[in-house]
Amino acid sequence: MSATAETANQVDAKGIVVGLVGIYIAGISGIPYLAFLAGIGAIFATKMGADAVRRVCSYGIGTGVPSIGMLALGMGIISAMFGLAIGKMYDVVFIGPIVGLVVALVIGFVVGTLANKIIKLNIPVMERCLTEIAGAGVLVMTGLSVMIAGSMDFVVISEKVITTGYIAPVFILGALGILHPFNASLGPDETQDRTLVHAYSVGAIAMTIGGVCSIAVIDPIAGIISTVVGLAIWYVTFMGFVKLVKRDAGAGYVGTGLLPPGAM
Repeated sequence: MSATAETANQVDAKGIVVGLVGIYIAGISGIPYLAFLAGIGAIFATKMGADAVRRVCSYGIGTGVPSIGMLALGMGIISAMFGLAIGKMYDVVFIGPIVGLVVALVIGFVVGTLANKIIKLNIPVMERCLTEIAGAGVLVMTGLSVMIAGSMDFVVISEKVITTGYIAPVFILGALGILHPFNASLGPDETQDRTLVHAYSVGAIAMTIGGVCSIAVIDPIAGIISTVVGLAIWYVTFMGFVKLVKRDAGAGYVGTGLLPPGAM
């Protein structure tokens, strides 16, 4: 791997701060047209999770890369719904995302400790990385859910995201954003900048699909704004990813096209 351009602390700070700010502006403002900000927060949280995956999986976990992404969203959905439910229960909605984040970080640390101390994986960064992955998971789940529903209210999210079934694409695409970037860059030439710009692009796909879902449950214009912003971010970041792929290819980059008939 290349030298790390961004430290883990820098990536985590951006993921948590931008993630929470986006969620709060979209969830508390009451302005549907600002819902897309929660989606942008989810993209930064996706990058945080993807960086944690690349650091822990660089120890040779291999097939554990997809599993760890699904684990992130498993911890994330439990923590996100718990936090939002606590906020609703005590009629203090704004504490929901913070409670969910704290619960996720605790769960992640416990799971990481069990993996190292009980299962004996003996990976030095396991505890920290699983803590980060869980934190990223809850921010992605909360961010995309708030973007779709246009609210942080647990009842509203239950009706507009869970009951409608939109929680399924949120879960799957959120997990892909965290696990896929490193999976797509596996090999001795994996570089942080290429992996993380791909995290942005996959996170933008999740935001785009979330925007499409939101068209049916909140103001259509707000849903279209989220969709268009997601598409714009995806295009810019994916083109950046392709540019870095060409850079890291070294001698050259050739598009092979479709395989000829009978080649398989």
